Amino acid sequence: MPTPLQKRKLMGEINVVPYIDVMLVLLVIFMITAPLLTQGVKVELPKADAAAIEEAPDSQPVVLSVDETGNLFLSVGDDEDQPKSATEIVDLVKIVMEAAPETPVFVKADRKVEYGNVVGAMVLLQRGGVQSIGFVTDPLESYPVPE
Repeated sequence: MPTPLQKRKLMGEINVVPYIDVMLVLLVIFMITAPLLTQGVKVELPKADAAAIEEAPDSQPVVLSVDETGNLFLSVGDDEDQPKSATEIVDLVKIVMEAAPETPVFVKADRKVEYGNVVGAMVLLQRGGVQSIGFVTDPLESYPVPE
């Protein structure tokens, strides 16, 4: 038995068990949160300045318009100037995409529309089978520049 006057031998090893516990907890957290970060609507963003989009010569583009109040209008079918329901939009877009999958599709939204309404319109197009969506915008010169 060591006496109080004797010195204990110093331990020169690091106890790694607490570090392993912390690492496993972090691993579980990242495994749970990683799938949540990848949800969303896929949008192909331009890699350069925005330019005019060339239309396909043999197909008329499909334009889904969202007005200031959130009503949806589709440039396909009868009564293009009448608001359409979500199911009508999905059905009409499915018909167009099955007939001509390369048809360009654009979203044209009022600048006062809430972001959620635009995303909802894009989800409807995605349900209809659209793989790539473009946005119709005004040239930058038409907007006032803040000073």
